[in-house]
Amino acid sequence: MPRYKVTLTAEEKAKLQELTNTGSGSNKTFKYARALLLCDQGEFADYKWSVAQTADAVGMTPRSVISLRERFVKGGLAAALQRKPYKQRAKTFDSAFEAQVKQIASSPVPEGKSHWSLQMIADRLVELKLVESVSLMTVQRALKKDKLKTH
Repeated sequence: MPRYKVTLTAEEKAKLQELTNTGSGSNKTFKYARALLLCDQGEFADYKWSVAQTADAVGMTPRSVISLRERFVKGGLAAALQRKPYKQRAKTFDSAFEAQVKQIASSPVPEGKSHWSLQMIADRLVELKLVESVSLMTVQRALKKDKLKTH
């Protein structure tokens, strides 16, 4: 007995059939709609397929089908067809930071050194109290944008 049983109403089934027949929307929306139609266990069901059969038919993994069924049962048709948007991380280092990195890399090399290393640039940024800490990859990416090299 499946944990999340998909039972579509006549209206939901009609909407899903329209999505699959017209081909409107994204490929994922089409796949999700088709999978829900195949998983339907309600009185209006045409197929009543298992998770494995549905996964094979629509080109999804069984785990994805189970997750889709869970989203449908918990949140309804709209939640099942539309994935939650990813949260955008706030940009920690802006263009002013990148300008400072480029300025340090273009400045004269410290005495006794032949070139700026990524570690030296990172240490200099911390020393100037521009940042509390910064990874070497962040420094490298800032330099790479303008095709600057440390040596």
